[in-house]
Amino acid sequence: MAEGAARFGVSVEEFVAHLGEKIYDVYLNNKTYWSNVPQRVWEFTMGGYQAMKKWLSYREGKLLGRAITADEAYYFRDMARRIAALRITQAQLDINYTAVEAATYVWPSSAPKVEQAAAPDAASAS
Repeated sequence: MAEGAARFGVSVEEFVAHLGEKIYDVYLNNKTYWSNVPQRVWEFTMGGYQAMKKWLSYREGKLLGRAITADEAYYFRDMARRIAALRITQAQLDINYTAVEAATYVWPSSAPKVEQAAAPDAASAS
């Protein structure tokens, strides 16, 4: 863990806080599994779905009618790495986004301005 934390320039404590205290071995079947998947990577959700679990559910042999390919296995590994990197760098990404959003040029509207006529006074209408 110390090596991974050092790569991202964070302490081991921050590393654990971002990725969770547990690690999982994720099994696709009796032959294929991925070891040491961090808890918060495995539990990462997108659109209400647990992303990695959902991706794997579409790779089951019964559904595809074939075994998982080596490229698909590598893709799962790489997806775990990308999610871990997002988890670890999320605070800095949020800071960067806020800074860019604050410095964004606001384009003037190209649509002509329409002035609304004042509504007639209820007293003068009677």
